[in-house]
Amino acid sequence: MEILELFSRVFIRDGAWLFILEGLWVTVQISVLSLLGGTVLGAVVCFFRLRHQAILRGIAKTYIAVLRGSPVLMLLMLFYYSVFADSSLSPVQVAILTFSLHTSAHVAELLRASLLALDWGQVEAAHMLGLTRWQAFRFVALPQLLRLAKPVYQSTAVNLIQWTSVVGYVTITDLTRVMNNIASRTMQPMITLTVGMLIYIGMAYLVYGVFALGEYKSRQRRKEQQT
Repeated sequence: MEILELFSRVFIRDGAWLFILEGLWVTVQISVLSLLGGTVLGAVVCFFRLRHQAILRGIAKTYIAVLRGSPVLMLLMLFYYSVFADSSLSPVQVAILTFSLHTSAHVAELLRASLLALDWGQVEAAHMLGLTRWQAFRFVALPQLLRLAKPVYQSTAVNLIQWTSVVGYVTITDLTRVMNNIASRTMQPMITLTVGMLIYIGMAYLVYGVFALGEYKSRQRRKEQQT
């Protein structure tokens, strides 16, 4: 009963749960938009990374090396306090841009590794059997590419959610900052930060669940096509 009373006093009575939901929504927004932006940009960078032109390939390699090697917090602070200090971008927009760029470097490399691991002989065989190159890529190469890239991409999505916990350094009231504020106000860091960690863990397993559901749906469609 004492634990329930403490939980109620920390999270319920003063409406702290409403601030937690607001902070969680900010974290989700930044995570989802950054993942989408990073995925699209990463695919473009991967395209340049695999080109035969040395200049384009060199630019892509430098881009990947710089962003993958940069601490995400320092990159965020550099953009917020220097590069975009005089711009009209909001802190959330700067954070989304920062995480999109950082994520794109990781996505570009995982896509490149997955493409290099593909059996392109199967694609050529499908093309020889009458499929267009686009059809051969779509029906033969793409399913293999997604299967190869899935584990690392899934980890990238979870890592991105964890990276967003530093946005409080640029005045963004996200989930981490809300939990820290509640802990300071109530003088109950143990229960407050533990609940915060559990929420982040829950988001991570939600990502795993989404990928697992997608894999399950794919297996069901393949079974339907075979029958």
